[in-house]
Amino acid sequence: MNDYIVVIGGGLAGCEAAYQITKRGIKVKLYEMKPTKYTEAHTSKNLAEIVCSNSFKSNLHTNACGLLKEELRKLDSLLIKIADKTQVPAGQALAVDREIFAEKVTSEITQNSLIEIIHEEITNLEDLIKNGIVIIATGPLTSEGLSKEISKITGEDKLYFYDAAAPIVTKESINFEIAFYGNRYEQEKGKEESIGDWKKRLEEQNASYINLPMNKEEYELFVKELVNADIATKHEFEKKEIFEGCMPVEVMAKRGIDTLRYGPLKPVGFDDPRTGKRPYAVVQLRQDNETATIYNIVGFQTNLKFGEQKRVLTMIPGLENAEFVRYGVMHRNTYINSTKLLDNTYNFKNNKNIYFAGQITGVEGYVESISSGMVAALNAVAQFKGEGKKEFSKLTMIGALANYISTPNDKFQPMNANFGILPELEEKIKDKKLKYGKLADRALLNL
Repeated sequence: MNDYIVVIGGGLAGCEAAYQITKRGIKVKLYEMKPTKYTEAHTSKNLAEIVCSNSFKSNLHTNACGLLKEELRKLDSLLIKIADKTQVPAGQALAVDREIFAEKVTSEITQNSLIEIIHEEITNLEDLIKNGIVIIATGPLTSEGLSKEISKITGEDKLYFYDAAAPIVTKESINFEIAFYGNRYEQEKGKEESIGDWKKRLEEQNASYINLPMNKEEYELFVKELVNADIATKHEFEKKEIFEGCMPVEVMAKRGIDTLRYGPLKPVGFDDPRTGKRPYAVVQLRQDNETATIYNIVGFQTNLKFGEQKRVLTMIPGLENAEFVRYGVMHRNTYINSTKLLDNTYNFKNNKNIYFAGQITGVEGYVESISSGMVAALNAVAQFKGEGKKEFSKLTMIGALANYISTPNDKFQPMNANFGILPELEEKIKDKKLKYGKLADRALLNL
């Protein structure tokens, strides 16, 4: 057994993991292929390079990412500490000077006497995992060589290269004066029931789908706004890729006014409980977590800007007050099917010497990546010392994320921190700010 732990990847998750390991007196060999080799999106030789937004999102106690940061502060996260020190004015958000942030992280890691940085691309994992514990934290742009190795150990069908994810909303923000439960053609099984009895039965069954009927006027106005909405700018290397089988909903809509009605919005198999007649179009929401608190909008993978998604999607009847826990995305992203491969400590089920961390696990976002690096590191240390696993309560945001990515889910897609993945409070609270405050208080008490 090696007298050190290997960390592959010097991004946010990898640097946090390396720090947490050495804080507990164990040496680390940190493999980072920069500056020998760069991904298509990276340009700086520094560790913890931020390539997209410089925002770590809200600092508010009543915001899910704000709660996650507070949990990490309490656990002495190096990267959150440096983010706090390098912040720039951004209202209630924690935004950083990205260059100074990366420089300070690099300085902390390179000056740590227990960390040996090796600038080398890993393309063979066999020897590393045979002799010791390895944390793979290579991010959403994992190199081709290492991707092939990961495919070997996880199975060819468990590694994904494009993140084509639909928007997700909270169930409690859906208007059930319009929305109704039910799977397609379910009504035909109970034609003797009245519409009211049928609707009540499906509500009691808590069906996997929620349906949002649209009339002709609503549908055509929605399509008009959809095709004219602003598209998000993509990296140059992403523009060449074709997303077969998961076409952006706005591209589909541009092929003709009725294209969506013959695709994801087809109205067949349903009657609108309000009218007893078949609607003109139907948007379906599919249950996205075990507790049925969040639902994804089926077939709505999209390249629209986040603000445009909110504006256009809230035009759908029943979603006028929708709370989005994540917006749709379509970009280059390497991630594994963690729900089948990892436990709630980010440990690989088929080889206990392997941990994964960062966006390759299916957590989405800077702070979420740091969180996964923290959990993987603490458990790698526990294994190294022959101690029991360090499992975080599902009542915490750190634990809820770890639980989300490790819970079986055939429709798994990357996820940000959000209150929808936390267990519900025992009491029903209508005021959203008050409710989130209580969820956050409960989380910190259970950290």
